[in-house]
Amino acid sequence: MSRAPGPHPLPVFLATLQAACAGDPARLAAALAGLRRYQAAPRPPRAAPRPEIARVGSVALRGTPGPRPVVIVPSLINAPDVLDLPGRSLVAHLENAGLNPLLIDWGNSPEPLALADLVSKRLHPLVAGLGGPAALVGYCLGGTLAAVLAATLPPRRLALLATPWHFAGYGEAQRAALADWWAGAEPLAQALGQMPMDLIQPAFWSLDPAGLAAKYARLAGADADALADFVRLEDWANGGAPISLAAARDLAALYRDGHWPGVDPARIGVPILDIIAGTDRIVPATAALSSGGIGQPLTIAAGHVGMVVGRTAPNQLWPALTQFLSHP
Repeated sequence: MSRAPGPHPLPVFLATLQAACAGDPARLAAALAGLRRYQAAPRPPRAAPRPEIARVGSVALRGTPGPRPVVIVPSLINAPDVLDLPGRSLVAHLENAGLNPLLIDWGNSPEPLALADLVSKRLHPLVAGLGGPAALVGYCLGGTLAAVLAATLPPRRLALLATPWHFAGYGEAQRAALADWWAGAEPLAQALGQMPMDLIQPAFWSLDPAGLAAKYARLAGADADALADFVRLEDWANGGAPISLAAARDLAALYRDGHWPGVDPARIGVPILDIIAGTDRIVPATAALSSGGIGQPLTIAAGHVGMVVGRTAPNQLWPALTQFLSHP
């Protein structure tokens, strides 16, 4: 039986809203009105995934075999759907531009692998199996994993979208909030043997509770098109598969230690485009790879998800990314 629309867990979400709107009952009322609109909105049918062309374990590569492959690595935490939404698909745009986008699908059943093993035992054989250099595009934590892969299996080109690399760039307050989240979530995840989305979401909420309240308050007065966009993106954000306990521990360690151990991105040796979402609250510009002087930075006036599928994405992100990937 399917459960009610998110956010989940709802009591934690409501507590976050209440704390963010403390002393402003009108703002809290607007945020709750937006929440009711989101929960009551109709849901469009989910599009069928692209054909599977290769698989290693539970990780699949989807698309159509052909020349000029571009392997797109989505975030480990959410489904790849956001990169291939009907009517606003980055994958379809790249395809129409003459490239051959192939999308990594992490699957719905996490294997007990650490982050480094996901790169070496899943991504590496899938990309190496293409038989020649492919361009790599990574989104969010998928970009982090793509950069690690590029250090051992050089791609033709590497593009990073809203990707964290310098985890110390989150600053002390955000890293402390994430450490508090992990201290509470780890015992539950250990008991479950994995980290479900209901334990992950509060970590994102803790990064920007004021922004969370603001976006739901705006939804209270949004038009029908904005509501439809909000629903499909928020359902995507709330609907990710669990990640392994080992991967969750590694992710917590990245924020604690501030960096990925043993990988020097300066040795990747291929062109790198580091696209930064200028209003990103999930991956600040100070966490980007290019903040350390590596790669070509490009800042786009958008948020973490809006940069990929927002209304301005076809005019901002998509052409710049296509131009970069189209070079030899």
